[in-house]
Amino acid sequence: MINILKFKIKTDSGETGQETYARYFKNASPFVAKSGTKLIWQERVHTSLIGNIANQPHVIFLVEYPSVDHFFAMVSNPEYQKIITDRDLALEYRELIACKTSEQYGVY
Repeated sequence: MINILKFKIKTDSGETGQETYARYFKNASPFVAKSGTKLIWQERVHTSLIGNIANQPHVIFLVEYPSVDHFFAMVSNPEYQKIITDRDLALEYRELIACKTSEQYGVY
């Protein structure tokens, strides 16, 4: 899954979006680990070359779940649901894009 994040400059609590998201990420880590997820790649965005440069994201990362069922089991866990407030407060926008590997349907 490709995660595309843009943080709020300030949240309602006065923290930066990045600070609030860091707390969410720390609290989400046990759920992510239990789901068998692997972080493949993560980087901060330098600049958008094509697209909405004024509204570019801050961070993009790629994670691999063992299956879509593992992802849905994680996000539907009632204990996980208790921590998502920080994620929602932290982000101006986010995109989560599920992908299939080329082995699953052939290369373009």
